Amino acid sequence: MNSTPSANRLHIGFFGRRNAGKSSVVNAVTNQDMSVVSDVLGTTTDPVTKAMELLPIGPVLIIDTPGFDDNGEIGGLRVGKTKQVLNKTDVAILVVDSTEGMGDSDNELIELFKAKNINYLVVYNKCDLLSVKDMRRLAEEDNAVLVSAKDKKNIDQLKEKITLIAGNRDERPLVSDLVDSGDVVILVVPIDSAAPKGRLILPQQQVIRDLLDAGAVPMVVKENGLASAMDRLNVKPHMVITDSQVFNIVKNIVPDDISLTSFSILMARYKGFLNTAVAGVRSLDTLESGDKILICEGCTHHRQCEDIGTVKLPAWLQEYTGKHLQFSYTSGTEFPEDLTEYRLIVHCGGCMLNEKEVLYRMKCAVDSGIPFTNYGTVIAFMQGILDRAVKPVMI
Repeated sequence: MNSTPSANRLHIGFFGRRNAGKSSVVNAVTNQDMSVVSDVLGTTTDPVTKAMELLPIGPVLIIDTPGFDDNGEIGGLRVGKTKQVLNKTDVAILVVDSTEGMGDSDNELIELFKAKNINYLVVYNKCDLLSVKDMRRLAEEDNAVLVSAKDKKNIDQLKEKITLIAGNRDERPLVSDLVDSGDVVILVVPIDSAAPKGRLILPQQQVIRDLLDAGAVPMVVKENGLASAMDRLNVKPHMVITDSQVFNIVKNIVPDDISLTSFSILMARYKGFLNTAVAGVRSLDTLESGDKILICEGCTHHRQCEDIGTVKLPAWLQEYTGKHLQFSYTSGTEFPEDLTEYRLIVHCGGCMLNEKEVLYRMKCAVDSGIPFTNYGTVIAFMQGILDRAVKPVMI
């Protein structure tokens, strides 16, 4: 459980007004002091996350959010952060102070849950302070659960209801459905100044694990060792999966009768936006000088001199198009609300973001009429091998 990436966990967000008892309910659900609790309004100033196991769902990420009724300049920023959390929330828990009842901000949150197709529960906290009559009245409401975070009353019932509305999570495979047991798969992993010292990046780790689970035989090489490795094999590899950055080298080494794709393209399929990425990349041939490109990364790693998002990719795009393009960059949880100034959005594979958030970003682009693609798809297109690179995964 501890090794499950946050992006692969069910995201459960707790929302509500200040002092409704969100943090107390979160602490009761997690059975630990995850969030600071006090009578002071606005104690939770930023989203707080906790990875845990919630049976029978499995690994989940619990998110405690600032009060949605916060006010003032700083309060508005906190509410903005809460709205960002909604974009990655799979299950929403609206915590209401049962002694005060629903407020305008609570009703606004419910409308947001519905607009974003988020399954939700309304949790009436402090039920220990209610009369039997009031408890019966609230219990009749749809999606309602009455709890007392103070004495842990009905917390187990809340967990059970979360499990019910979460439903079954049929996670799509990353690569295991593309191979058979015993297939040899070569993974090409460049090691340059931008590579994390002493470890592999998350998509590479995930692909290796998925191949092993499928009974396949992964072989990891650097790009300058690929040709030698293939010569030494006494069987033909079933597939070669490469870092997109070295497509230009790998495409000339791997024969056409061996499937070739990239980690980034596999991630686009895994997150559910590959078809959109393939359609969006065609817009590269329509770009004009002065057009603005948004390059988005889901993580916030330290930028290196050979950084793919801010250095290599912009240079390759300028070279390919022959146009003077403008570039903007976002990372982590930041994503612009207004996309109208952009002609193209190029996203990373999204390994650090859950599917909900990546698809939200894709939908924002599509709704705005902005082509949306990702790193690996763009690089394959510029190298003239897009059809070859997506053919193995378009099943």
